Amino acid sequence: MADPRILTIVLNYKTAQMTLEAADAARVAMQGLPGEIVIVDNDSQDGSFETMAAHVVSAGWDRTRVIQSGRNGGFGAGNNVGIRAGLSDGGRPDYVYILNSDAFPKPDAIRVLYDHLNTIPSTGFAGSFIAGEDGVQHTTTFRFPSIWSELEGSINFGPISKVLKSYRVPRELMETAPVDWLAGASMMIRQDVLDEVGLFDETFFLYFEETDLCRRVQKAGYQGMFLADSVVTHLGSVSTGMKEWRRVPDYWFDSRWYYFAKNHGRAYAACATILHLTGGSLHWLRCKLTSKRHGAAPHFLRTMAAHDFAAMFKPTRGRPVLARTQTGGE
Repeated sequence: MADPRILTIVLNYKTAQMTLEAADAARVAMQGLPGEIVIVDNDSQDGSFETMAAHVVSAGWDRTRVIQSGRNGGFGAGNNVGIRAGLSDGGRPDYVYILNSDAFPKPDAIRVLYDHLNTIPSTGFAGSFIAGEDGVQHTTTFRFPSIWSELEGSINFGPISKVLKSYRVPRELMETAPVDWLAGASMMIRQDVLDEVGLFDETFFLYFEETDLCRRVQKAGYQGMFLADSVVTHLGSVSTGMKEWRRVPDYWFDSRWYYFAKNHGRAYAACATILHLTGGSLHWLRCKLTSKRHGAAPHFLRTMAAHDFAAMFKPTRGRPVLARTQTGGE
C-alpha cells in the first residue's frame, strides 16, 4: 500500500521572492515525504506568476509547480484553487498542507504533522508552533468566538476578564494540546475531512475563514491539534499589510459578522456586536477618566456599529460551500 501523499499549498499575493523562499523551506521539509508543492498566484498582476514559474524551472525544482487563481477572491478562495488542482498526476492527496507565503517550516515541521495524522485518525487538522524571527511565539491557537468572548476581548477589565477567562479566544499553549481552531500559517488537514465538510467558505475574503472551517471539521466529529514539535518561523502580515493598518478594513467587519450570523444566527450576531460595543465603550470611558491610552484602532467602535447595524437589516448571503472537493482527474 502506497504511503499517504501530501499536497502543500503556498499562496502568493505580490510577494514572489518571499513566496519562493517559503516554498524552498517547504521543499526541504518535504524531503523523504511523498507529495508535491503547488504555488498559487492569487491574481497578483505584478509579474509574480512569471517570476515564480521561471524560477521553478531554472532552479530545477521537482515536485513543484506554479498555477494562477484567475482572480483574487481572498485567502480561502486562493487556497481552494490549490486544493482543487490536486496532484500533478491527476490524483487526490491524502493530506493538504497550508503554508503562508511568509512562513518557513523547520526541516522536520511537516513530517511531525504528517506522522500525527497518520497515527491518530480522530485528528482532522493539526497545526504548528509558530514563532517570529526572534524566537518569540506567535498566538495561533484559539477558542471559538462567542458573545462572551466579544465582551471579554473588548472591555479589558481585570475582574470581568477573570470571570470570563474560559471564553477568551486566544490560547497561550506551549505544549501539544487539542484546540478549537488554528491560524492558517501552517496547518495540515485530511483530504477525507475536506471531502466531508467542504473547502474554505469563499464568502470570507480574509479573516475568520480558518475559524469557520475548523468549526465545521469539529462539528463533523474530528479533533484539532496543536503540535508543539512542529516549528515554523513566521514573519507575519507581509502580504496583507496588517501591521500598517490605521483603520480596520471593511472586509474584517464583513468576515466577523458573517461568521457569527452563519454559525449562530443573526440574533446571536447582533448580541455579539452589542456586547462588543458595550465593553469597548466602557473601556474607552475608563481610559478617558484615567488618562490612559486606548489601544483600539481609530474609529473602530464607530465603524463596527455602523457596519453591523446595517448588516442586521440585510440578508446574510454566502457562497455555497462544496460538500466534496473536485481535484484534478476526479
